[in-house]
Amino acid sequence: MNFEKLILQHDSRGISELYKHLHPSFCLNAARLALDHIDKVFITTGFYIKNSEAIETDGPIGAIAIGNALENIGYEVVYITDQYIDAYIKNLSSKNSRNILFPIMNLEDSKKFSQNLIAQESPSLLIAIERPGPHSDNQYRNMKDVEFTQYVARIDTLFDSKIKSIGIGDGGNEIGMGNLYQQVLESENLVNFPAISKVSELIISSVSNWGGYGLVGAISQIKQTNLLPTISTSEKLLKDLVDLGAVDGISGLQEYCVDGFDIKTNSKILEQIISESGLAGE
Repeated sequence: MNFEKLILQHDSRGISELYKHLHPSFCLNAARLALDHIDKVFITTGFYIKNSEAIETDGPIGAIAIGNALENIGYEVVYITDQYIDAYIKNLSSKNSRNILFPIMNLEDSKKFSQNLIAQESPSLLIAIERPGPHSDNQYRNMKDVEFTQYVARIDTLFDSKIKSIGIGDGGNEIGMGNLYQQVLESENLVNFPAISKVSELIISSVSNWGGYGLVGAISQIKQTNLLPTISTSEKLLKDLVDLGAVDGISGLQEYCVDGFDIKTNSKILEQIISESGLAGE
């Protein structure tokens, strides 16, 4: 079973129906893109759960796994955060990485902020994992189509640039899903207000963290170096994230789950990806 099939296991929301519209080796394609642009990477994540007034557990774990892996192969890693995810990333990411806070502003000011940030930092690659993207009306909505724009920093405006980019999503409302906008719109299972934000390479997965692991697994396979986190590291990260206040995106509760999947299930997926990479775990 390849990386793509591994990360689309346990699909309960219909995301796997989009597989036929992508290159069958989309993880490897994204990995090759990353390896062609080793310099400075912007990584963004953080999906605010309005009813819980907290960030969900899906996204940050995958973002940190990607950041640590890219740091190990020579990237300068910069996390682009908002006021809701910033403290989590600062607490859990590598001490060698940086955070840049993106304010919650209107669309025009957000575009200016993005343009200035790119001019100042000159990133070579942008990566978004489980980060909300706007619909064509410039509003942000969750999986239940509930609008929560006032809680979203418009980090997606960074992706309007010509910089190469990777997007990872599991529902249709994330940065990158604009690549399959029409297919999501026509789906009877996915969101009714798809994101319009596009990326150079799109990774879809049943859980976005798993998509992050798929990307790192593919990079590891190409580099013949195990860059994936250990099972114990990933489990500790989930526990630390929840202990800091993050919630499961499905239940909205502060529990050691990601999109309804417990620690055991998440660890099994990571274990399979480590095995698929062909490299022994540490």
